[in-house]
Amino acid sequence: MRIALVTPYLPESRNGNAHTAVRWRRFLRAAGHRVELLTDWRGQTADALIALHARRSHASVRAWAEARPDHPLILVLTGTDLYCDIHTDAQAKWSLTVASRLVVLQERGVEELPPALRAKAVILYQSAPAITSGRRPARHFDVCVTAHLRDEKAPFLAAEALSFLPDDSRIRVRHIGGELQPGMAARAAALAAEQARWRWLGAQPHGATRRRIADSHLLVISSHMEGGANVIVEAVTAGTPVLASRIPGNVGMLGADYAGYFPVGDASALAALLHRAETDPAYYIVLQTQCAARAPLFTPEREAAGVRALLETPT
Repeated sequence: MRIALVTPYLPESRNGNAHTAVRWRRFLRAAGHRVELLTDWRGQTADALIALHARRSHASVRAWAEARPDHPLILVLTGTDLYCDIHTDAQAKWSLTVASRLVVLQERGVEELPPALRAKAVILYQSAPAITSGRRPARHFDVCVTAHLRDEKAPFLAAEALSFLPDDSRIRVRHIGGELQPGMAARAAALAAEQARWRWLGAQPHGATRRRIADSHLLVISSHMEGGANVIVEAVTAGTPVLASRIPGNVGMLGADYAGYFPVGDASALAALLHRAETDPAYYIVLQTQCAARAPLFTPEREAAGVRALLETPT
């Protein structure tokens, strides 16, 4: 089968959507399909369209629905889709109605869809190969944050939390991510000058990012909005526990009873969990155990089978 895979972001952008598109292309090619990665579908030969993002890919979705209404149209919904656009944007809403299948990336995503469309929804967790930690330092308690610098990621919350920790804390935070919002780099530089335990490493290659996550004691994800953060997958499959903002996208990844949530935007609450994880071995083991229990959801084999099934399921 020839498949057009439309994503607003090409691989060089290094964001979550781009990583998803590249993985899915690999899975589909391994299954014998021919896949073309595009930012727009403009009539290229294809038997099926897979589009990431209901609003940003709307033009491609509309063109496909009008030109090939009897062929599969699979729409993958991002965090911006689920928690913003499909409730307010007419184009995003229309994209939902014409799709053959709606893919959400975590179990809470279906709840955001109009009830009449939920029968078309498929929950398909993202994946990452399991890796093991090389060496976690004994002298420090290392925390990793992996997020591009933009407001919805609340990228500096972990840096702000450091001021609530006692002076004898061994915690240090390393932040990976490029500047996507003007002025953020300057703020990062100012924070680094004020807080010696926080360092911004900028954008890093994917392999180096995975290694940093694996070699950290914790990963923090402080976002206001997520559709199903792949960084959680990468932490869990590396054996690195997660502290996460309590938002539907994170709860859908880690489970309702997970012990590592903090209120959105609350630096002092995050600091309390950081300190507890650093000083209370029993709590840290709980986080490890709960993350390990979610790991089977995030295997490449499971995701690949799910991607293939999208095309095998009758529309």
